[in-house]
Amino acid sequence: MISFEFLITSLIVVLIPGTGVIFTVSTGIAQGRKASIYAAIGCTAGIVPHLLATILGLAAILHTSAVAFQALKYAGAAYLLYVAYATWQDRSAFSMEETPSRSSGIALIVKALLLNILNPKLTIFFLAFLPQFVEPNVTSPLSQLLLLSSVFMVMTFVVFVIYGFLAHTFRKTVIESALVQAWLRRSFAAAFAGLGIHLALSEK
Repeated sequence: MISFEFLITSLIVVLIPGTGVIFTVSTGIAQGRKASIYAAIGCTAGIVPHLLATILGLAAILHTSAVAFQALKYAGAAYLLYVAYATWQDRSAFSMEETPSRSSGIALIVKALLLNILNPKLTIFFLAFLPQFVEPNVTSPLSQLLLLSSVFMVMTFVVFVIYGFLAHTFRKTVIESALVQAWLRRSFAAAFAGLGIHLALSEK
């Protein structure tokens, strides 16, 4: 049973700007509507390992293992800082191409996938978040967890696609201004760097 409280809470969580939202929006502006869909697919797929870890009970191990948590945390922070550096260094003009090639589409999915996989906070979040909405004395808690996870993923994908499409509507203004492009690129780079530093300095 999917409660109204679960849907509202999930929507709020998904709407909060984070790594995935920033990546999807920047991709929508830089490469267009279809590219933002690839980014949304990758970000959504990056949630799967964390949900599986929660469902299978591995999240508890990660939560109690300081070494495992720290290793994944620093790997994620390093990758975010790399994305920030690459974004800052990129001097190419934003593309007007509406249909990315298959290879660039796959590259976008992989990049977005890594952004979410290398974020141990997601596992801890789902460990605390999902069990709250499992009904007491339910016959099959596993089935309900899978259902809740599926709904959360669908909601994530839909919201991220909307973010990407909204970003796309402002592309013409962005494409026609080199100054706006430079400002946006630096803003996105700073946002990724800030998220990376925050992740590296965060505690469990």
